[in-house]
Amino acid sequence: MYEVKRKVILNDAAFEMDVYAPLVAKKCEPGQFIIARVGEDGERIPLTIGDYDPEKGTVTIVVQAVGFSTKQMLKLEEGDCFTDFVGPLGVPTKLNPEHKHVIGVAGGIGSAPVYPQLKKLAEMGCNVDVIIGGREKQYVLWAEKFEKFCDHVYIATDNGEVGTKGFVTDVLQKLIDDGEKFDEVIAIGPVIMMKNVVRVTKPYNIPTSVSLNPIMVDGTGMCGCCRVTVDGKIKFACVDGPDFDGLTVDFDELMARQRMFKEEEHHVNENADRICNLMRGVE
Repeated sequence: MYEVKRKVILNDAAFEMDVYAPLVAKKCEPGQFIIARVGEDGERIPLTIGDYDPEKGTVTIVVQAVGFSTKQMLKLEEGDCFTDFVGPLGVPTKLNPEHKHVIGVAGGIGSAPVYPQLKKLAEMGCNVDVIIGGREKQYVLWAEKFEKFCDHVYIATDNGEVGTKGFVTDVLQKLIDDGEKFDEVIAIGPVIMMKNVVRVTKPYNIPTSVSLNPIMVDGTGMCGCCRVTVDGKIKFACVDGPDFDGLTVDFDELMARQRMFKEEEHHVNENADRICNLMRGVE
């Protein structure tokens, strides 16, 4: 039912797919996510929505193949189908129509969820810019897509292969030092990147939105794995977010939770061909 209509390998770690899911595409809004599954015994994987086309009935996802289940997704080709493709889930991003100047900060595959938010803001008449970061050129994603509606597209790479040599936070700090005024910063990427963006914006009290989709597992609020402290209160990224006020997120607690199952994830990756039937699931 959920056919892969288009597949593009973006770099040595990530790929992009357009998936036919007309009911999902019809209801999508910026900031939401889907849950995809490959195979009857497959793991449920929450993935943020990068783009959507209600007329074609497609939803665009960008996936980083780092674990067993995402590597199974990578094996799907055009014409193959997902077993499940559920959504849209999560609370749509609250975009302020009064904002005049907003900048997005995207790290790695974070370009995908930043894209629909900035695109919608541009359609609302807001001036939007974006900073895209990656370790090297191949990890800088969707720059050409952003150029269609962003006033400025800034790029930062660790090795200086393209754009500024350094981090996205270096570019953001320089823009602020040079007198640029932002009504909001939208930061999406690795948790450590979002934490460091907040370190830049907090002294200036610039409203900063972050997406906590990297810590989601179940996607419905039942497993509790995406529990996070925001403004001193317990929230769940999947049902209360995934977008939150970054200035009030307890990033240290969040990062500690992220590391909890590293050993198990490593074990599954290293022993994918030798997993016992109890871990695979049997009839």
